[in-house]
Amino acid sequence: MKEQSKIPTSKVERASKFITTGAKVGGNYLKYYSKKLVNSEHTKDELNSENAEDIYNSLSELKGSALKVAQMLSMDKSMLPKAYSDKFKMAQYSAPPLSYPLVVKTFQKYFNASPSTLFDTFSKNAINAASIGQVHKATKGDKTFAVKIQYPGVADSVSSDLKLVKPFALKLLNMNGAELDIYMQEVESKLIEETNYNLELQRSEEISEACAKLNNLNFPKYYSELSSERILTMDWLEGKHLKEFMETNPPDDVRNSIGQALWDFYQYQVHYLKQVHADPHPGNFLFKEDGTLGIIDFGCVKVIPEDFYEVNFKFHDKVILENDELFEELLNELDFFHPNDSKEEKDVFRDVYKRMINILGRPFHQESFDFSDDEYFAQIYALSDEISNNKIIRSAKGARGSKHALYINRTYFGLFSLLNELKAGVIDTSKLGYGKPDLVMA
Repeated sequence: MKEQSKIPTSKVERASKFITTGAKVGGNYLKYYSKKLVNSEHTKDELNSENAEDIYNSLSELKGSALKVAQMLSMDKSMLPKAYSDKFKMAQYSAPPLSYPLVVKTFQKYFNASPSTLFDTFSKNAINAASIGQVHKATKGDKTFAVKIQYPGVADSVSSDLKLVKPFALKLLNMNGAELDIYMQEVESKLIEETNYNLELQRSEEISEACAKLNNLNFPKYYSELSSERILTMDWLEGKHLKEFMETNPPDDVRNSIGQALWDFYQYQVHYLKQVHADPHPGNFLFKEDGTLGIIDFGCVKVIPEDFYEVNFKFHDKVILENDELFEELLNELDFFHPNDSKEEKDVFRDVYKRMINILGRPFHQESFDFSDDEYFAQIYALSDEISNNKIIRSAKGARGSKHALYINRTYFGLFSLLNELKAGVIDTSKLGYGKPDLVMA
């Protein structure tokens, strides 16, 4: 993969790149409409493919927050046309890497030394490259390390990048501005945290230590003396990324073992730690043939406020779902309704949300669950399409619900999608759930 020797870091440079990309997208639409005039049956497939290519190429050159948003969107297959989700998925671990001289420059800035001085060996080429940073392999003595280096200018461009990406997001997501603003504010706060590797080091150590008791999970050790605000050093973990792992045709028991480990990992964080690894995309995990899972990135962690937790997870209670009055009370507590909503609007939102919770909550109401069932996900996508095409919902006044739900919902949907790609069943979904405070280990 071709390396980058420079990243646009100034607001003017980055804005110019967005403007150029916008012009390309506009040109693609002109071509589409021209072909549509000639052939009324011409589909948007070519348009989506060309736009996805142009937007991804631009974002991958800019890196940072804009590329991170694309990566996040790729996790939800119901949110974007397939051409976009397939292309944006590349941002998870195969974005164009930085050239070695820029890596050396970062080390000189934070350690006043080159990588070759700090380590016995250091790979000049990145092993993986994502939206915020890239990973190199290094050794020192008998230890092998993964060294994550943040791209220059990423931390300083979070706010300005999100303002620039907003028009694209509005178009792609078909949201109104008020909805997107709430989403962007929460995303901005998380991205600012994600660029702080000192914070990631702290959270990585805290969560990995707390979850070390869980079965079939591997966590690296972190090295503060070889880390800084923009560089993070940890043990090198062996394993394959999900796509490579699935190409080996792992047996059912191995996939199910990892599926259970993933389930326990997330349930324990949410219900016991009240903070959760909120970026469950395949690039953040390493899968092994012995049925174990490596967790390699705690950059995005959502701290769950106690008051939000107490209300939100009551929706897992079947008694609440079967009682319209109690259900509506919880929706009010989560700011789901607006004071000037009509009865028709309230009825529509209540009905849609209940149906959504009934579908997404199905794994929590069973002793075990087969996440390889594509029909289950087809139902989720069908409801999502119905919601996006509902005129009352589309014309709604602003965002609905607590901002804290954004990353919690994203986390669970990301987990479900990961388990589906793994073709895994979770043998015991009752472990570590809401209302079950006893930790039962296998």
